[in-house]
Amino acid sequence: PTPPPMAHEPTLLLAVTEFVANSAAFTYFTAGALRRNISSDMIPRRFPLQLRTKSMGVFSPQLQELYPDQPMELHLWARQQPLLSCHPDALHGTLLSSAEAFVVLPNATRVPAFLLNIDANVTGKPTITRNRLGGTVRLTGLVPDPELHGLSVPQVKRLETLLKFALWLFGVPRANSKCCPRAVP
Repeated sequence: PTPPPMAHEPTLLLAVTEFVANSAAFTYFTAGALRRNISSDMIPRRFPLQLRTKSMGVFSPQLQELYPDQPMELHLWARQQPLLSCHPDALHGTLLSSAEAFVVLPNATRVPAFLLNIDANVTGKPTITRNRLGGTVRLTGLVPDPELHGLSVPQVKRLETLLKFALWLFGVPRANSKCCPRAVP
């Protein structure tokens, strides 16, 4: 442990230990808070890829053939507790997660389509600019691991590219806006 620096003027000192961060991650994981279900009606209409078999047919033509233009659901969850480590310049995190896609039939039955394990590394770095505390979140790695069940997803590379694009377009900016405020006087 490093003792806090002595300050001779008003100072904000923020200290986060790995123990505190990992305890919070454990609590969220154990409580089931790291689960999210996304249905087709939650995707903005302007987004180029909708959560329907017609759109997902690009990755698995078999989906569109078996279930023409049906809505889909995506279930996301952490497979293990996120691991966080504190470094002098940043907070690094590893998230081992899974995404399972389902086709929603007209009678509301869900048919499993595919399961994809997604392991990501994230770096959060605080910044101070003109007496303002801010920060950035950066995705430093994404490794999809296809576990197929039900239907095949032969174009995993395309799906990986789309996942990276979606995370850079929506996930990272949202994380930056939520957990790294730009203006703290």
